[in-house]
Amino acid sequence: MTNPKKRGRTPQPPPVPPQARRVPGADLLSAAQAAVGAAQSAAGQAIDAAQQTAGYAFDAAVRLPPASAQLAAQLPDLVENLSIAVDRLNSTIDRLDRTLALADPVFATYDRLLPRLEAMISLGEDLFGALAKLPGVGLIGRFTGRGGEEPPPESEKRRRR
Repeated sequence: MTNPKKRGRTPQPPPVPPQARRVPGADLLSAAQAAVGAAQSAAGQAIDAAQQTAGYAFDAAVRLPPASAQLAAQLPDLVENLSIAVDRLNSTIDRLDRTLALADPVFATYDRLLPRLEAMISLGEDLFGALAKLPGVGLIGRFTGRGGEEPPPESEKRRRR
């Protein structure tokens, strides 16, 4: 007989200690435990933050003057009224745009007509200036009541005579 220990023996792996053995699903279990720990930590932080925020809100509510509380209560109505006012303003602006579009030809006509009117006024002033220099025009103006100079009032001595 041959000794099996010496011939044809294959090397065996070293024995694994019992606590380091791989159990199926051990990785999944450790990952789940880590996730539970992280969730508990996040929940604790969220609760702390919520308590702190609630404390700040309570402090602000206690210190909030009644007028500010009343204004905060009226805020939705104010926003709605502002929205209505903006809508009315937009419709008014649209109406004004349409009106100005209709009046645009009139403004263009005024632009063409005004220089001619200014020239006629200037010509009339020049004409009156030239006529005022003619001899005897002042006398005619006094007779017609259109003269620039009024005769001096008669003294009382002349009226008595």
